Amino acid sequence: MKTKAANLKTPHCPCGSGKQYTGCCGHHLDQGESAATAEHLMRSRYTAYTLNREDYLLATWHHSKRPAALGLANQPRNQWLGLTVKRHEQSAPDHAIVEFIARYRINGRADRLHEISRFVREGGLWFYVDGDILQD
Repeated sequence: MKTKAANLKTPHCPCGSGKQYTGCCGHHLDQGESAATAEHLMRSRYTAYTLNREDYLLATWHHSKRPAALGLANQPRNQWLGLTVKRHEQSAPDHAIVEFIARYRINGRADRLHEISRFVREGGLWFYVDGDILQD
C-alpha cells in the first residue's frame, strides 16, 4: 500500500508527538499496527482526520457506536492546526479516557474541539467509543 505520508507537508507526525510520521502514526494508518494505548489510538485518529482517512476512523470506532459513514469527502476540508493531549487515564485494564484539544481552521475561521473521549479494549485492540465535547 502506498503510504499517505506523501500528503504531509512536513515529515513530523500531525499528532504532535514530535516524531516522524513513519515512526509514529504511520505504523497504525499505513501498516495496520494496533495502538498500544488509548492515547496512541486517539493520536492516530487525529492524524487520520488530518489525512481524510475515513477508512481508519471507522475501523477504530467501536461497533456499538460506529456510524455507517462519516462522509468526509463531501464536507468542507478542515485545516488541522494541532493537537494537545490534556490527560490519559486508564480506569481499568480495558477502559480509558483521553482528554484532548484539537485546533482547526474551516472556511478561514479558527476553532477548537475540546473532548473527553472514551475508549475500550476488546480482543487486545483499542477502540474509540464516544466522547463528551466540553464548551470552553
